[in-house]
Amino acid sequence: MIDTIDIEIGGSVSSADLLLHPVRLRIVQTMLGRDTLTTRELAAHVAGVAPATLYRHVSALVDAGVLDVVAERKVRGTVERSLRLRVAQASVSADDPQLADPATLRAGFLAYLGSLAALFDRYLEGERGNLEEDLVGFRQVAVHATDEEWREVMATVRAALAPLAERESAPARARRRVLGTVSLPVP
Repeated sequence: MIDTIDIEIGGSVSSADLLLHPVRLRIVQTMLGRDTLTTRELAAHVAGVAPATLYRHVSALVDAGVLDVVAERKVRGTVERSLRLRVAQASVSADDPQLADPATLRAGFLAYLGSLAALFDRYLEGERGNLEEDLVGFRQVAVHATDEEWREVMATVRAALAPLAERESAPARARRRVLGTVSLPVP
């Protein structure tokens, strides 16, 4: 199910305009699978973005209801916020009119790929075992399926991941993992 976001930021902004922006997409993807992050912690994960730019995009996501401010505390004369992602609000509506624009789709898709590449770079730069031990992989597989068969496959994948994605807390030794999917019909 894809949820819609009805927001007003200086006029009507679609969920695609909000979420497919490269910086906001990186923020949302950084928040996935985490209980909360402070704005300072978020800045450390979203490298290469100026603090003022990051805070402006965080504010847009808070105003839109994609991020919740769950706590605030004073730190050296400023207010540091702790943020939580509202996963149900972090999806682009399938009927968003901006999705009819190929340039918008391409920009969003490239931002998505860029964020996956950044995650992979962080993995490569960090302490790690080997790909097999760390269960790292990237693959392409081509299948022939009707639309209904493919919907069933995707529903099965979502159902298999739901218990892990929706649990309140992770068990000891659990590692945050990202599974990125791309599905498209090709000739």
